Amino acid sequence: MHVDDDDDIRAIAQIALEVVGGLTLAQCASGAEALDIVEDFAPDLFLLDVMMPGMTGEETLAALRELPGMGSVPVVFMTAKAQVNDVEHLMTLGTAKVIAKPFDPLTLAAEIETILAESTAP
Repeated sequence: MHVDDDDDIRAIAQIALEVVGGLTLAQCASGAEALDIVEDFAPDLFLLDVMMPGMTGEETLAALRELPGMGSVPVVFMTAKAQVNDVEHLMTLGTAKVIAKPFDPLTLAAEIETILAESTAP
């Protein structure tokens, strides 16, 4: 599940993940929208923008974690604000990875697949 308020980022991520990577993707423009559809989609991973109006990525993650079955879903944050202290803070939230924007659409799916494989490894 990809949550980002930027239409262009969502479009690029959709191409990168679905077309290039062959992954199944649900996209949301806000944290509230993600909360509305998450249980029906049952994602294997959350890919969250950090800075969004309404609910931030951190607030969205906290709300998602409260839902049944969502507590152990791996999370990846994407942010243009990827300073060392920002990344360190996001990692304290149980984040699998922080991807800096602009991201490489040709490698995004491979990065996500690696995280998914690591999260399901015994």
